[in-house]
This record gives sequence, structure tokens and C-alpha cells, in this order.
Amino acid sequence: MIYLDNSATTKPYREVLESFNKVSTEYFGNPSSLHGLGGDAEKLLSQSREQIAKLLKVQANEIFFTSGGTESNNIAIKGTALMYKGRGRHIITTKIEHPSVNESMEQLKSLGFRITYIPVDKNGVVRITDIEEAISEETILVSVMHVNNETGSIQPIKEIGQLLKKYSKILFHVDYVQGIGKVPLHFQECHIDLCTISGHKFHGLKGTGALFIRQGVRISPLFSGGGQEWKQRSGTENVAGIVAMAKALRLTLQRQEQCVADMIKIRDFIRMELEKIDGIKVHTPVFPCAPHIINFSILGFKAEVFVHALEEKGIYVSTTSACSSKTKKASSTLLAMGVSKDEALSSIRVSLSYENTMEEAVQFIDAVNEAGNRLRKVMN
Repeated sequence: MIYLDNSATTKPYREVLESFNKVSTEYFGNPSSLHGLGGDAEKLLSQSREQIAKLLKVQANEIFFTSGGTESNNIAIKGTALMYKGRGRHIITTKIEHPSVNESMEQLKSLGFRITYIPVDKNGVVRITDIEEAISEETILVSVMHVNNETGSIQPIKEIGQLLKKYSKILFHVDYVQGIGKVPLHFQECHIDLCTISGHKFHGLKGTGALFIRQGVRISPLFSGGGQEWKQRSGTENVAGIVAMAKALRLTLQRQEQCVADMIKIRDFIRMELEKIDGIKVHTPVFPCAPHIINFSILGFKAEVFVHALEEKGIYVSTTSACSSKTKKASSTLLAMGVSKDEALSSIRVSLSYENTMEEAVQFIDAVNEAGNRLRKVMN
């Protein structure tokens, strides 16, 4: 099996699964309980929070545990809107955000908020001037993803943060789900107020995530209940999953230092070889792009047909984001970049992990050539 769908989810590290099993078996107490077993669970929770904060170069009391990227994005966006609706009802985002951001915006729109969707250029990157021109006295939040989950384009987060530093009433939220472990992001230097991460994107377990909330920032909680996570996210914490996520982040950041250069070589090889094939158009920009994502179209074929043709050879890729792949709609990200609808409907995403090898990349290119030739013969 050659797994090239790591932007959808990653295979958990063996050590991560071992940590999860150990905590689930030996430290299964509720961290809110007063007895010793609960105290042990609470200690592990605190240690994991401190470890994640240290890895992200933030304070422990700025890390709030959630069930993943979707929940963190919802808390950040809706929590800000509810807290500061008296200050203003205008929010700025982009046309290429994850569905959990887009749908949150549309829900707020139905509640009377005004949403501005900033366009992107042909590389899938927003212009700082467009964001600045969209700011009004009513603006309370700007939400921009760091790395696009479909094309790998990187947004100018530091420059946006520098711009927003001039506007004390505007909070800055960043969806860091695709960038973490591959593209460094310094929360303080970028003046980020809220930042989303998801454990299963860096070899942790599904159902684990975190939201960074800068110290001093207040947002309204979306869940009512026992007041866990400093009343920001009620609900019994998934201690085993959180411990596993902390280990996964540490291991992934270690791998980043050791392996990102090799990942870039593999990505560049795949890109170079794809561009040699007739009927293929690569959409991922040469720069600025993440080291692990390549998006391309195979003209004349529907994306799902080619995905299944590769699967027959034990190679796993995807179409759009995993959250949208079954809708069979053209990618809104590619359309926003000026890609035609036909090309968008035939787009494929390859996404790497540090586990992938150059040998797998060569086999993938061979499979693309073989599948393309075979399908053309069938069509003719």
C-alpha cells in the first residue's frame, strides 16, 4: 500500500497508540474527580498541556483541548462573534477556507452578521491590500487559514498579523491544521489571537485537537456544562487522546527537523514528473507552497474515476478536502484561483507524510501513466 492522502488523515504512530492504550487502561479516571485516580488523570492532562504549549512556544493556559479542527474553528469563530457582537457584526475571511470555517460564517450570516470573503490570486494567495480595504469600524474578526488543505498554498499570516496589530478591536484567527508539523508558524510574531490544530493530521488520533487562545482574549463558550477547560469547553476531557496528541506532536516536530528536506525532494520530483505527462495540469503553486501537498488535474477524466484506478494498484490519493470529497462538486478553492470547472472536477490531491519515500513516488508516477493510458483506451 502507498498512502498519499495524509492531508485527510495520518496513520497514528505506534508510540502514540501505545500511550493511548496505557492511559486508557491505567489512568482512566475522570480528571475532575477528587480521588487519586482522578488526580492522576488530571496530572497527565496538565503535563500534556504544558508539553504542547512548550512545543508551540506559547503558555500552558493558552491551550484549550477540543475534539479536533472543526470544533476548534467553530469555537473560535462563533465564540468571537457572540462575545463581541455589541462591538460589531462584520467578519473577514477568504474564499478558500475549510468547510468548518465557511459553514460557520454562513450560519453567522443568517444571524445578522456581515461576512466578507476575500478573493485569492492564481496561486491561491490572498492580497494584504484586499484585507485592509475590507476592514471597517464593524470588523471584529479576521479568519485566514495558514496552509490550504487542497493546494498547499501558504497565506501571508505574518503580514496579515502585522496589519491587524494596528486594529486593537479585531481578533485574528488562523486555521493551522494543515501547516502544523510541516510549515513553522510563530504565534506571537504573527500576532495570532486564536489558532486551530487537529491531532489526526500529525499522526495523533481522531477526536483530538486544541485551540490556542491568546492570554487576555475572551470568547463565549459554545458548550454549557461542567466548566472544564476553564469554562471555555465543557465536557469530560479525553485524557488518553490528549496524551497521545502531545506525543504525536513531539514526534512529528522531531521528524520535521530531520525529514522536511527529503519531503520537499519527493514533492518536487512528483511535480516535475507530472508536468511531463500530456493532459495533466498542476495547480499547486511553485511558491509559496507547503512541502507535502500537490494538486493537479487529469484532463478528460472525472477525479473519482482516477482515484479508484489508482486504488486498484494500492495507491491512495483524494480529490478535494476529505470533508467535501463525497459531494462531487467542483473545488471552490480551485474555482477561486481561476481554474475552469472541468479542470476542477478532474483534480487530484497528493499529500505526503514523513513516512513516504522516493521509491513510492516513482511507483505513483508509473501508476498515473499506466492508469491514464488504460482509461484512454477504454474511452476510445
